[in-house]
Amino acid sequence: MTDALLVLLLAGLNAALVPTWSRTAEFDASHTWPLGGYLGGCLLAAVIVARRRLPLTVLVCMSVAGVLAETSGAFVWGVAGPGIAVASYAVGRHLPLARSLGSLAAGVAVDAAATLASPVQPPTDIPGATPYVLTLVWMGGAWWVGRLVRMRTYDTAELRERARRLERARDAHVRAVLAEERSRIARELHDVVAHHVSVMTVQATAGRRVIDRSPEAAEQALTDIEETGRQALAEMRRIVGVLRMAEAPEGGGAERGPQPGAADLDALAAHLREAGLGVDLEMRGEGGDPPPAQGLTLYRVVQESLTNVLKHAGEGARARVVVDLGADAVTVEVTDDGGRGGGVGRGGPGPRPPEEPGHGLLGMRERVSLFGGRLESGPNGGGGFRVRAEIPHNRPG
Repeated sequence: MTDALLVLLLAGLNAALVPTWSRTAEFDASHTWPLGGYLGGCLLAAVIVARRRLPLTVLVCMSVAGVLAETSGAFVWGVAGPGIAVASYAVGRHLPLARSLGSLAAGVAVDAAATLASPVQPPTDIPGATPYVLTLVWMGGAWWVGRLVRMRTYDTAELRERARRLERARDAHVRAVLAEERSRIARELHDVVAHHVSVMTVQATAGRRVIDRSPEAAEQALTDIEETGRQALAEMRRIVGVLRMAEAPEGGGAERGPQPGAADLDALAAHLREAGLGVDLEMRGEGGDPPPAQGLTLYRVVQESLTNVLKHAGEGARARVVVDLGADAVTVEVTDDGGRGGGVGRGGPGPRPPEEPGHGLLGMRERVSLFGGRLESGPNGGGGFRVRAEIPHNRPG
């Protein structure tokens, strides 16, 4: 539509000027073919449509066509004059800098030659260099406007591309955060389910064995199973509530209880003693309770280690937990005597291959490495299994 309007505007301007310039005394002798001016103006206006693809060709065509039309007695400068400015703008707008400067210089030279060869000469009271200076200013100004528009267009395109890159980076970051959150929740669910299900299994086995000779003990075992199941469901609801909080509107998320920490290790040990695992817990050091995040990691390491003892070490196994609360780091060591099974890392008879660690060991290692700590696990020299973790307080992973 812009091209069509520009063609109509230039053709209309030339058509309006043809009779006016033909009647002046100065140009009456040279502009003797009005019909040629009308037709030539329309044809030359149509050439302006090609200015984007062939800006230099259009620029040269405007200058040469103006002189040729004057030689034949037709007036087309109503199109050629503004057309030279439009073509100069197109040279600056659509060509790279080197080609643009070369095209502008070629266009100025061709227009100067056309002015010199034109049968219509300027009045004698005007200095001879005036038409050439005006042409240079006219074309140079239009070219410079084209360059400004070109640079502005590139700046806008770069800003849009940068905005798209930032949006893609933001989306990738969101996906990474969601993936990390899902991984964390998976580890939480693994810890919760493995711990409580293991406890419930041991309690159910104990209840089945004593149900005939001691119904009261069997009833107590069933009560413990019920309580353990309720605790498992409550903790799982709390963990899954994290997802609901992320998706719910502000203020509409699920409530979250406090995360377990170092202060909850006594309750954890007592709970496992009730399930039939002998647990010796020793807390030493004067560093006090670790920060909440490190305290949660400490709790999960102990919980996972003792759960694995309960699952794999068998009846009669005993575990020892030593927690050293230092000023800069907390160190925990969980060892067991093996019982009839194979220790914390065992998945059946014989040690677990070191290149195939269990999901729980991987989760513990990831949790500890988050704080720049380290986790060691492997068989004890005298049987059983050993897990040792050092969790710094202030050093990032």
